Amino acid sequence: MRAPFFANIIISTLIAIVAWLWNSPALAAIPVQLYDLEYKECPASLEKGMISSGSSMTANCFIIGGKAKNASDKTLYDADVYGRIYDADNNNVMQNRTRLGSIEEVPPGVTDFEIRVSIPANLPTPLKLKQFKSSGFSHKVRWQTIEEFDGF
Repeated sequence: MRAPFFANIIISTLIAIVAWLWNSPALAAIPVQLYDLEYKECPASLEKGMISSGSSMTANCFIIGGKAKNASDKTLYDADVYGRIYDADNNNVMQNRTRLGSIEEVPPGVTDFEIRVSIPANLPTPLKLKQFKSSGFSHKVRWQTIEEFDGF
């Protein structure tokens, strides 16, 4: 009577192990190293009419660029860029926000990237870029705009 019970447990365990090994790797975020960071002012065409997020204060537009190193063998998509930006007085210019933008596609190896940020105009420069990191996904992140959604 006990033999079929243990046989079922062993077979179930083997099936679970094979299924676990057979499936593709987890769809977790894959880290991307960011380095050689620098910033420059936006061209006049991008800068016109800039205001700071959530207020009517004028803002300066900057483009932060650098190198993104994807050590995996897969192209990564929608890589979120996080970091802290400090002004000349070491004040955090975005106190409640560390996500600064995203890189649409990061192929394996080293890639140049640029993201645009708005900084309140009353903060002194030069800016200091610290604790920058990124992570992306091996598949495109799917999302729909409200206009495309017809589920109601």
